[in-house]
Amino acid sequence: MAICDDIKEVLVSEEELAKICKDLGKRISKDYEGKNLLLVSVLKGAVVFMSDLLKEITCDCKIDFMAVSSYSGTKTTGVVKFKKDLDVNPDGHDILIVEDILDSGITLSYLKKVLMDRNANSLKICTLLDKPANRKADIKADYYGRVIPDHFVVGYGLDYDEKYRNLPYVGILSPKVYEEN
Repeated sequence: MAICDDIKEVLVSEEELAKICKDLGKRISKDYEGKNLLLVSVLKGAVVFMSDLLKEITCDCKIDFMAVSSYSGTKTTGVVKFKKDLDVNPDGHDILIVEDILDSGITLSYLKKVLMDRNANSLKICTLLDKPANRKADIKADYYGRVIPDHFVVGYGLDYDEKYRNLPYVGILSPKVYEEN
């Protein structure tokens, strides 16, 4: 059985993803021209989005990666686990956290506080998907690709149990997949 058979519906097509990256790249390039931009991708989910977004940014920038999580399966645990820290010192940088999805907001709230405590010049958030229905923390994205309804989505870097990241679109995962586990 192919992994695409587990997708109930395509929510964000390949074409729409390309347009989102192009539009966000233009805005970010304009806003950060002449600044000390550091893009921080949150692993693993945001790596595909970060890669495509980076190609659309025309101003000077650096990139780095952090690995943190507050999820187990389809549910947030409420506890942020720090798995990989930055290699670049954020002191004096204008940081743009690049995330795949802003859902509960717990992880991003934690990251924002940690990075601002390290003397960043500024800190903003860019997320591919914004899902406000499950927000538990008071946080908003400064840049977002699309607001989505309350569905469990996979593809384009987003996963369920480390699967589906390689789908070229964002799709709604059939509940039968995660209700069986």
